[in-house]
Amino acid sequence: MSKKKYKKKRFYFRNAGVTATASMALVLLLVGLLASVLFLTRDMGREIKEKMTLSIVLKDEVTPKQTERIKTFTEKSAFAKSVEYISKEQALQDHIDALGEDPAEFLGWNPLFASLEVNLNAEYAHNDSIVKIEKQLSRFEYIDKISYQKDMIAMVNENVRKISFILLGLAAVLMLISFVLINNTVRLRIYSNRFIINTMKLVGAKSWFIRKPYVGQSIINGVVAAVVAMLLLSGLVYYMKYKFGLDTKFITLQTALIITGIVLVSGILLTAISSYFAVGRYIKMRTDEMYYV
Repeated sequence: MSKKKYKKKRFYFRNAGVTATASMALVLLLVGLLASVLFLTRDMGREIKEKMTLSIVLKDEVTPKQTERIKTFTEKSAFAKSVEYISKEQALQDHIDALGEDPAEFLGWNPLFASLEVNLNAEYAHNDSIVKIEKQLSRFEYIDKISYQKDMIAMVNENVRKISFILLGLAAVLMLISFVLINNTVRLRIYSNRFIINTMKLVGAKSWFIRKPYVGQSIINGVVAAVVAMLLLSGLVYYMKYKFGLDTKFITLQTALIITGIVLVSGILLTAISSYFAVGRYIKMRTDEMYYV
């Protein structure tokens, strides 16, 4: 083989490797995008749930000491994210600000009650959980009633559940498509080496000895593709933030690390598995069969 032809062939294989890595990076970018949407949906759903309030309405004869006792119990409980005390006077002022009328003017007395406004932890923002919370609070005789938006809580939980199932279904389909695309990309790269694989088999090389360099190279390509995909995803997020005002407060460090891990593991596993089986296909082939694939 002439030096010119050797350089041309080496350039072809190098270019093929770059193309394969770029293709895998685009597929992994889609994986990262869907993972981001899944986590954003989860975190947004959690925030919506934690903004829902449970009102513990207190009786008029409740004393400051009894109020503090109820408040302390609620704050220390697992279901409460935050607790705010609303006095009768503050409740009246809030009513006036909201509706523009003062019921105390024509009644001659303040008809509103003091209350504790509780923001629930997301895990307890369910009607079944609130029923249990009501039982816990029933020990306090100076609680008049407990009010919450039952229909709203049920609707939010139902919508979050439906969206989660839809996104999980899309994730499963996308992972299958990603495996097929990456598998085809890896097989195309290994296809050009099928005669080398056959030669190694004929001289007595063991199956894993033949597979090892190809699997190792595929893992390296998968890591590089994952890094490129995460850089593209980060650039896309910042572009959306500054161009369209995307709220990135939900993308915490923990979420970012999990998404990075998903993309990286996907890149390593998908390429390694595809390479393993692609090489195995040519190991099982006879020499004459390789001319017809």
